[in-house]
Amino acid sequence: MIAIFIALPFAMSVALSFTDQRLVPNPNVPTKFIGLRNYLRLFQDGEFVNAFVRTTTFAALVVPLQSAMGLGAAMLINSRIPARSLFRGVYFLPTVISMVVVSVIWASLYQREGFFNYALVSLSFGAAQPVGWLQNPWTAMPAIVLLSAWQGFPFQMVIYLAGLQGISRDYYEAAQIEGASRWQEFWHVTMPSLRNTHILVAITTTIFAFKLFTQVQLLTQGGPANTTDTLVRLIYMQGFRQGKVGFAAAAAVIFFILVLAITLVQRRLVKEERAIS
Repeated sequence: MIAIFIALPFAMSVALSFTDQRLVPNPNVPTKFIGLRNYLRLFQDGEFVNAFVRTTTFAALVVPLQSAMGLGAAMLINSRIPARSLFRGVYFLPTVISMVVVSVIWASLYQREGFFNYALVSLSFGAAQPVGWLQNPWTAMPAIVLLSAWQGFPFQMVIYLAGLQGISRDYYEAAQIEGASRWQEFWHVTMPSLRNTHILVAITTTIFAFKLFTQVQLLTQGGPANTTDTLVRLIYMQGFRQGKVGFAAAAAVIFFILVLAITLVQRRLVKEERAIS
């Protein structure tokens, strides 16, 4: 299954990236081998550089936010609170809902007459004016980040919950005997014990972040002024809208290499941290 649905399509993308393949082939103009021309055009293309910067910015913002939300929710439902099972189900609902549905719902919240502007005006007692959250270049990306973090944090919550339940109570009892506060328990017991969990969450969340597409396509279409354009959307637009399959394949190959490189760097840093500790 992996060979059919992952390895083979990737091999085909690599092969197509060296051609001028079109989405709709012209019988009178056969596909030709053009070598590295697509890759050279790619790195000379300002849209690709912009998409890479925007995607990296999104990942840098959403990964720590989403991870923190997941850890906070996991610690809450791992504590002895009434109706704990009910809260687990409620917190997991955003991930069950399709991103398309979530984007449509949040689009209404971001409208000028929506909830966020209502809250902004109310809390400022009328001093602040409604904001075009998805139309303003300064707020469009943070709006996408907030939406994405809300929809995705339950996945991290489940992973962190499993990690929290694997920590021995003996550590906490020893810390309490030493007179440690709850804050000190968190920093000196919980966080170090979740080291492997942090690694898994950081890597998976980064990969998911670089695949940003649905919410951008539905809410902003890469705007305003290309401030929310992403690598996956660039591949989609080049391949399926403009029909440049060869060029899109080259972008997809570079995208794969970038994500792989980031993952390997994260793993290397973790190994070095383990060796030091």
